[in-house]
Amino acid sequence: MPIEVDVAIVGGGPGGYTAAVKAAQAGRSVVIIERDKLGGTCLHRGCIPSKSLLRSAEVYATIGEAASYGLTLPEGSVNVDWKAVINRKNNIVEQLHKGLQALMKQHRIEVIKGSGRIIGPSIFSPRSGAIAVELADGQSETVVPKNVIIATGSRPRRLEGLSYDGERIATSDEALDWSSRPSSILIIGGGVIGVEWASMLSDFGTKVTLIETADRVLPTEDKDVSSEIAKALKKRGVIIHTGASLRAEGCRLTDTGVQAEVTVKGEVLALTAERMLVSIGRQGNTENLGLENTDVKTDKGFVKINPNTLQTGESHIYAIGDCIGGIQLAHAAMHEANVAVEHLTGHKPSRYADRDIPRCIYSRPEAASVGWTEADAKAQGHSVKTAKLPLRILGKALVYGESDGFAKVVADSVTGDLLGVHLVGAHATELIAEAALAKLLDAVPWEIGRTIHPHPTLSEAMQEVMLALDGGASHG
Repeated sequence: MPIEVDVAIVGGGPGGYTAAVKAAQAGRSVVIIERDKLGGTCLHRGCIPSKSLLRSAEVYATIGEAASYGLTLPEGSVNVDWKAVINRKNNIVEQLHKGLQALMKQHRIEVIKGSGRIIGPSIFSPRSGAIAVELADGQSETVVPKNVIIATGSRPRRLEGLSYDGERIATSDEALDWSSRPSSILIIGGGVIGVEWASMLSDFGTKVTLIETADRVLPTEDKDVSSEIAKALKKRGVIIHTGASLRAEGCRLTDTGVQAEVTVKGEVLALTAERMLVSIGRQGNTENLGLENTDVKTDKGFVKINPNTLQTGESHIYAIGDCIGGIQLAHAAMHEANVAVEHLTGHKPSRYADRDIPRCIYSRPEAASVGWTEADAKAQGHSVKTAKLPLRILGKALVYGESDGFAKVVADSVTGDLLGVHLVGAHATELIAEAALAKLLDAVPWEIGRTIHPHPTLSEAMQEVMLALDGGASHG
């Protein structure tokens, strides 16, 4: 007998399990169809494991700077035990995975392990949307829902012509399970993933070369953010080539690693390293879903949706998360999950614009942004005014030992509206939440500046930079 439910969700990542809980809380019967493990890329191959490695690298780097805190350690007393680093990462992932499984049971959400494929009108349903599931044990099942939410996520985009073996040439998926730390690495792609890996591995002592086709790393972020992060990486010995491209035909595996030809502003460089990490973006998991049996359309591999309701070409089928493109972040998928479920339960949700979803980079130092960059705000026709304050003016930054970085605010000089906030420095990914709240409440800079911030804290950066817009900063 087919399984009849109110909502079937294809994909159990952050978007999928959030939608499931939200729908269950609204009194709907829910099934999640997941071919791998609950938690998806974020928990098992992305956010959580990579941040665990970054934290281990940060601690190691901090211990290496113990003398600057007045602490003396015996020479050679601290070493990297890569196996233990990986075990810590795996234990954190497993703990969170078990928590998700318990959450599903708590909300009586059935999780079916298998690959789901949407079928057209059939004996099960007069409209498309029933899902044929190939179970992990080879058996099959049919789910007949009133609504479908596609939340199948994404995977690393591969560069054609490379001989990926998962060890010497790998994507971030495979790199998370490397059994040893590379002595040297070529990282292809200077976006968020490439920068985080460059930061982490350089802190562990790996010789890192970063290749980016744009004229700067983190090309979608504010130029001041890109510049500050590049400066921090170079200070730690990372070699950065911008305006560069890898010639796949000039890349080959060797007994000792990888040889590659990289064109930098017309000059061909022959580079070698023990390993290569390719981080050139992500592509949606939209194949083999049976979309051809429906009126659901795709564009460049991503599901096309109504941007306000997240409905596809079929009003009862929704799509959320990485598989729809745009800003591919776990918290964006969670927000979209809420929007989709609110809509299918008869409410009128409001979806955030991508630019108003916080963007975080967990390098050392961290970076975080929300809203327009200065350049994008000008391109949108705003009359822009900005203020920028270095973190070194803050007592807490000096005490903490992480005084590199800044806080920057972008505002409209005519209306006074807050357009964007950009942070680089310790705990920037935590501090950005205040700016995100300010955007939600439509707060203007002077209101944030008038808000009392505790002293000494890093949060004072937000207060000071807002006051600095009109020359009122206490420390600037």
